Amino acid sequence: MTHPSMKIKKHISLKPYNTFGIEAYADAFAILEDKEDLFLLQSLKEQYGKILILGGGSNVLFTDNFKGIVIHNQLSGIEILSQDDQYIHLKVASGVNWHSFVLHAIKKNWGGIENLSLIPGTVGAAPMQNIGAYGVEVKNVITKVTAFNIEKGIFEEFDNPSCQFAYRESIFKHPENKGKYFITDVTFQLIKNPTTFNTSYGDIQKIIDASQDSTIHLKNISEAVIKIRQQKLPDPKELGNAGSFFKNPEITNEETNILLKEYPQLPHYPLSNGKTKIPAAWLIEHCGWKGLKVGNTGNHCQQALVIVNYGKATGQEIKLHAQNVQESVLKKFNISLQTEVNFIPY
Repeated sequence: MTHPSMKIKKHISLKPYNTFGIEAYADAFAILEDKEDLFLLQSLKEQYGKILILGGGSNVLFTDNFKGIVIHNQLSGIEILSQDDQYIHLKVASGVNWHSFVLHAIKKNWGGIENLSLIPGTVGAAPMQNIGAYGVEVKNVITKVTAFNIEKGIFEEFDNPSCQFAYRESIFKHPENKGKYFITDVTFQLIKNPTTFNTSYGDIQKIIDASQDSTIHLKNISEAVIKIRQQKLPDPKELGNAGSFFKNPEITNEETNILLKEYPQLPHYPLSNGKTKIPAAWLIEHCGWKGLKVGNTGNHCQQALVIVNYGKATGQEIKLHAQNVQESVLKKFNISLQTEVNFIPY
């Protein structure tokens, strides 16, 4: 029943496979390195009841043991599909580490993803989450996503519009598609030898100006982003976390005006869809959570948006803490915070 390259282990600890460092166990666990093994997934699902595709484990919170089989994605490879004077089209396997891919592109002087440096996780998670940072979203450089439909046992291709990208959202995150697709490859269109850059967000420009090499190019944008992230965000190897726990809420202009009357200092960013984006970190901080430790968990002292595991937190403990944060923001500002992190089991 199993492919020689896919060895199934029983009752495996998932602690090394999630950046929160939560101790949870999977009934069964297998590493997938060969696309041929994807055709086994349906029978594995029937055998074990549930299937969980796990990449870098940087966006999951295990709130209990996983009753089913965890498939750890290790598909690898970066392939050049086509190129002209302006663009290069790359097909990147979903198991490739995201930051490694960014560094590879920078080395080759291919632009478009340098602002997304040091985001944890794999290439396969990038379209699922529509990852974004420092004024850039990955949807802007994705032309196609190839995914294996586990139920039908076929490969399907999604062009950019079919992915239904939105803020930290895609078709692959829709409830009806949870566990349905295994993203195998992502096709990117990057700019060869770019001459325009995005340095207006955050402190990128300030850091470049203060550095020894103040000319703008991909490498020093990436280094500035890495520096900012390292200053603000805890390293999961030292302090378990999954980066931003909540999405920045989008509210109506009417709701914004009501809040501004009471909180004139509220940061707010008008969006093209007629709504206004409010930084979740500001809301959380103004509810008193920043740097507050509650048992084995709490909100980080440098970035209120990050919930951390101080060592022995359970997934349930972190989930409860997150719910308390949500309740206090709702009570004070009448805003519902949505989680960016996926709770497992769903």
